[in-house]
Amino acid sequence: MAQAQVDLDVLDRDLAGPRTQVLVLGSVHLSQLPEGADFKPDSLQPLLEKLAAYRPDVITIEALSGETCDLMKRHPTVYLPEDVDTYCPDTAKAETATGLDVPAAIAEVRRILQAWPDQPSDAQRRHLAALFLAAGDPASAMVQWWQLPEAARHAGDGLDEVLVQGLRAREDRGNENDQIAARLAARLGLPRVYPVDDHTGDSVDLGGTPEAYGKAISALWAAAAPRAKPMRDREDALARQGEMLALYRFINAPGNLQRRVESDFGAALRDTSPQHFGQRYVAGWEGRNLHMVANIRRVLGDHPGTRALAVVGATHKPWFDSLLGQMQGVEIVDAGRALE
Repeated sequence: MAQAQVDLDVLDRDLAGPRTQVLVLGSVHLSQLPEGADFKPDSLQPLLEKLAAYRPDVITIEALSGETCDLMKRHPTVYLPEDVDTYCPDTAKAETATGLDVPAAIAEVRRILQAWPDQPSDAQRRHLAALFLAAGDPASAMVQWWQLPEAARHAGDGLDEVLVQGLRAREDRGNENDQIAARLAARLGLPRVYPVDDHTGDSVDLGGTPEAYGKAISALWAAAAPRAKPMRDREDALARQGEMLALYRFINAPGNLQRRVESDFGAALRDTSPQHFGQRYVAGWEGRNLHMVANIRRVLGDHPGTRALAVVGATHKPWFDSLLGQMQGVEIVDAGRALE
């Protein structure tokens, strides 16, 4: 295989400023735990203790930004409306409450955060939470909501009763963006989290009917499943036991990540269909990860020399570690050591 002739690995050897540290936390999707797993937010406390000790200044999440959702809605012939419904929060109620559509709310959030005080008032927090909801960023709204005293979690300053009920419904919801990233950000006094997911990069031509594509990929997964079964069974057992710190240590172990990607993308690359379905599938996955990492890099560019935490589905972690590790002035933090 031909290799690049310019060595970028040495480009930052004389970096004058501090290096940026990035901890990529591979996560389970808490909304998709196995049958018999009774999720309780308190079960994540040992994990949150470990992450709090790392003290990230920036936290990114696997969620679409308001900008991306706005783009997808404007191009319905390229991005399926059902994908918008699946991945994008409904901002209609927040627009009614604030009078701002998504672009206007995003602009207002940015303006306010430029002069965000060290000790914001309860009214300021309620107002910013409402703006985040209108901007399509409910996880950041939860960051502000959880920093309010319980007695101050009520309507006002842009939050109406409908929005308040929506925030309360998210308090115990099984979602890692809320229960890990937003709770940690609130605990550390951060103003927000950063959505970095992307479903524009994986919009690839399927080379035929979606049904044929899906059937081919499912058959490849089924053939590779026996090798991954012991790992999956262990994950399910830890989830059912509520041993969340142990579960996160397990899924972030390099050997388990290797088995995860080999049983998924390695299997896909063995596809022999004339349409090359497997290669199309991997291309979409890698395109998505490239876009996601580019979004993280953009955030890090505003915070050089910071400590960042990226909370993302575990299967993304090998790509995140590899791609972010190539960025100048960026160092990848060993997740295993962080979770010890």
